[in-house]
Amino acid sequence: MRVLRGLSGIVAGGMFVLALVVVGTAVIAARRDFPGPGGESVTWHVTASMVGVGAQIFSDRHRGFAAFSGSMVVFIVAGLLLWTQWWS
Repeated sequence: MRVLRGLSGIVAGGMFVLALVVVGTAVIAARRDFPGPGGESVTWHVTASMVGVGAQIFSDRHRGFAAFSGSMVVFIVAGLLLWTQWWS
């Protein structure tokens, strides 16, 4: 279970960093009158990051099936974010 929680922690951290990059890109693009990620994309990334980090904290504080469930939420949210904002 530690390996699964560790891997989901890396994914949650990656989503957080990705959200920071998207928000930063949106701010820079707006200041320079350059097309960047829109408000919908920023909202998706920030929301997914908050849900993923929250689920990871839950997973780290619990054991057994609850920890497994929290880790799976992180993977599902990351998959949804990648699918809706990057691949399609």
